Amino acid sequence: MLAIRMQRTGRKAHAMFRVVVQDSRWAPTSGKFVALLGSYDPHAKTVSLKKDRAEFYLGHGAQPSDRVARLFATEGIKLPEWVTKAVPKERTTRNPEKLRKNRPVEETPAEEVVAEETPTTEVSKAPAEEVSEAEKVEEPKEEA
Repeated sequence: MLAIRMQRTGRKAHAMFRVVVQDSRWAPTSGKFVALLGSYDPHAKTVSLKKDRAEFYLGHGAQPSDRVARLFATEGIKLPEWVTKAVPKERTTRNPEKLRKNRPVEETPAEEVVAEETPTTEVSKAPAEEVSEAEKVEEPKEEA
């Protein structure tokens, strides 16, 4: 059975792909292919395909991979009815309550923050006054 798939070329970290027709038993990296249909550069998003040859192989039973089928659809190549498109998977988030967008909003206006700071300074002075009063009470006890 023939498969239409992408064969990676290019240097490290800069992939380029050939769109090839291969025997499905061959590995894509083997370098062997029946026909070269074009190329795809994912960095520049450029596609060059031989549309008539792609339609010929599709008409004769070559099975495109999911990525190639999507690439053909964007390029306007009509896919046969028997080609199945991959169903997009539904993604779920593991702990949605931990996301920042799902946390409750804590609204603290600047006026409330200032109002909270002023009593704390007054509270710190109050114990010092009480200590001085306690010292005054103790002094007369020592004299007596």
